[in-house]
Amino acid sequence: MTTKLLLGDEALAQGALDAGLSGAYAYPGTPSTEITEYIQRSVRAENLDVHCRWSTNEKVALEEAIGMSYAGKRAMVSMKHVGLNVAADPFINAAIAGANGGLLVSVADDPSMHSSQNEQDSRLYTDLALVPCLEPSNQQEAYDAPAYAFDLSEQMNIPVLIRLTTRLAHSRSVVKLGQTRGKNKLAPPRDRNQYILLPTNARGSYLDLIARQPQLLAESEHSPFNRYEDGPDKTRGIIASGIGYNYVQEVYNGACTHPLLKISQYPIPVKQVQRLFAECEEVILFEEGYPYIEAKIRGLLGDRDATIRGRLDGTITRTGELNPDIVARALALPQSDGLTNPSILVPRPPALCPGCPHADTYRALNAAMDRFPQGRVFSDIGCYTLGALPPHEAIDTCIEMGASITMAKGASDAGLAPAVAVIGDSTFTHSGMTGLLDCVAEDAHVTIIILDNLTVAMTGGQESNATNRLAAICSGLGVSKEHIKTIIPLPKHHDENVRIIGEEIAYEGTSVIIAVRECVQTLRRHARKGGAK
Repeated sequence: MTTKLLLGDEALAQGALDAGLSGAYAYPGTPSTEITEYIQRSVRAENLDVHCRWSTNEKVALEEAIGMSYAGKRAMVSMKHVGLNVAADPFINAAIAGANGGLLVSVADDPSMHSSQNEQDSRLYTDLALVPCLEPSNQQEAYDAPAYAFDLSEQMNIPVLIRLTTRLAHSRSVVKLGQTRGKNKLAPPRDRNQYILLPTNARGSYLDLIARQPQLLAESEHSPFNRYEDGPDKTRGIIASGIGYNYVQEVYNGACTHPLLKISQYPIPVKQVQRLFAECEEVILFEEGYPYIEAKIRGLLGDRDATIRGRLDGTITRTGELNPDIVARALALPQSDGLTNPSILVPRPPALCPGCPHADTYRALNAAMDRFPQGRVFSDIGCYTLGALPPHEAIDTCIEMGASITMAKGASDAGLAPAVAVIGDSTFTHSGMTGLLDCVAEDAHVTIIILDNLTVAMTGGQESNATNRLAAICSGLGVSKEHIKTIIPLPKHHDENVRIIGEEIAYEGTSVIIAVRECVQTLRRHARKGGAK
């Protein structure tokens, strides 16, 4: 049996490949990016002709995966937790339409917000979509999950969510590889109406989805990913989901003395939970993210609520990642010998890389905005969000992907002028184009600066679908060619760039400035390989 040392992300990717994957779709987002990068580097994926390219955004990626599933092939889409918001419409409707070939939606959540703007827990989407979910507790389970999930998806005619979290996604362990499967043959659905969600069809499909819920629950009750481990000390029972199970095992050195219910497949296995409460005086829960299981259990047990310990009663911190020390403290066990005074560590805020083109753009923008002290700059998600910090302090907002242009337009509608939007090349094609179309439709007094560093830089330099297309896209959306300007953000062009930015800000209509210079990190890579873009 072959073994590999793999990240959780990589184990999931390898498991999908070995389970007969035909198509992998994604938009890069930490901590999920390495899933797709692993498949792109895989010799096996290349030999099997597995389709694997970056999509324009998460919604597009999921719809492409649904199309692959429609054709009868096994497909996987990967994203971070906030990306599932972008893909929510097709995700929820795909559960009603069903899956033909196996369809996996792999989502990596980011508790503690290491590289995200919230701690959203993707398990909540399983309640909206009524789909099963797997939450691996270690890298081996991350590898095993896709084969099991593909089978479940095809057996139950339903998409399956696989949830990772940062610490599992980005830590390594030895993984034993299993048998490999061939790809599914092309086989579109026989029912030509299955994927036509007109109300007359959707009503019946939704009723069928509801009718399958008891069977999905039964699958969880007997799942190899869920396990009831008995223990002699019934004063306390423990429920641990995902990586929380690993932390419990660590603080007990693998010999927990209390009954322990491991949950790594949803819906929650009700019978096993009932057994734990029947046998134990109190129950404590360890789950990464929201108190999802805890909230479902509370209120259903009457006076037993007082015996439940977890995030909601303060036994465990309400926000942030779990770790072994948090688990040990909650269980009144000795904590590890770690750093006892973290305050001696000096924080080091993130900063733009030396030589970053965004820095030169911000210097020019700040100089141009000196003429317009009443103006505001609306920014977006990307490396350039660091323009909020010293020494630039050039931007005023950052909410979510694509919000810069639409917020600038809304502020302009309210009478704020000038309203400037700053957005990256990949973010623009991800979810900024529709906002620009709104600006064009009303000729709103908004100036959009697209920071084109020819890559998806923040997540490691993936290929951007925007490269060499931005001016044509803006023109196609209706921006006047006289007000689509290109600048090169370099110190030697500073005065010229200040002039161009100032002129377009003063123009009382919709204008676009494209600041083009390659990311310094990808420039180094391309230089080593024989030339920059």
